[in-house]
Amino acid sequence: MDSRIPKAKAFAPIPPEVERVGKIVLDAAFRVHTALGPGLLESVYMTCHAYEIRESGLLVESQVAVPVAYKNMRMEGGLRLDLLVEKSVIVEVKAVEMMNPVYEAQLLTYLRLTGIRLGYLINYTVPHLKNGIKRMVV
Repeated sequence: MDSRIPKAKAFAPIPPEVERVGKIVLDAAFRVHTALGPGLLESVYMTCHAYEIRESGLLVESQVAVPVAYKNMRMEGGLRLDLLVEKSVIVEVKAVEMMNPVYEAQLLTYLRLTGIRLGYLINYTVPHLKNGIKRMVV
C-alpha cells in the first residue's frame, strides 16, 4: 500500500462529496455513450466526457502528468492520467474491443501515486455502457 494513504483512511468509506462527484462522472459518461454510441476514438470520448462533466459545473483536468517518486529520484512526465475531476476522482477512458488487466493496474497505479481513492475505468466500445465501467477504490 502507498505510504501516502494512512492505513485507517484506506479502509474508510469514500466521503459523500467524492461519491457525488463520482455520480456526476458516471452520468456524464452515459450521456456521451447515448449520444455517440461505440466505435469512435478514445480521444473523442475523453473530450466529450470532459465537456459533459464541465457542463455539470465541476472542475476537470485532462492529460494530467503524474510524477513518479523512486528513492531519492522524481520522474516527471512519464505518466498521464486521462481525466482528473475536482482533484478527487480519476477517470481512465478506453475505446478498446477487449479490456486488458493492465488497464486496471494502470488506474490502480494512478490512484496510489496521487493519493486519490476513487477512480473509474470506462470503456466506451461496448453496446451497453454499464458493462464497460469498472469502479476502483484504494
